[in-house]
Amino acid sequence: MTQYCITYFGGDHPSDPEEGKKHFNKYMEWIGSLGEAAVSPMNPLNGTQTVNPDGSVSEGGNSTMSGYTLIEAESMDEALTMAKACPFLDVNGTLEVSELVQMPG
Repeated sequence: MTQYCITYFGGDHPSDPEEGKKHFNKYMEWIGSLGEAAVSPMNPLNGTQTVNPDGSVSEGGNSTMSGYTLIEAESMDEALTMAKACPFLDVNGTLEVSELVQMPG
């Protein structure tokens, strides 16, 4: 089976802890629904720093990427179907789905 990376961009922060808990529960239900297809389901990113071409380092990043999930699927269409069910879309987030290329060696 082919591996795909679902990358999370943007999304609204919960307005209160209760809303955050509800969203997290929906997310956990979605992860559970993926079953064996979820290779590496929860990989949030935090504290991003950017290494520039001149070697200097600056705080933050150039994108709104906040995390990723690795899945296995038979096809891009199947991976997209899985991604379309992700509750991250409910909080105005955007998902990008990319096939992982297996490099030799």
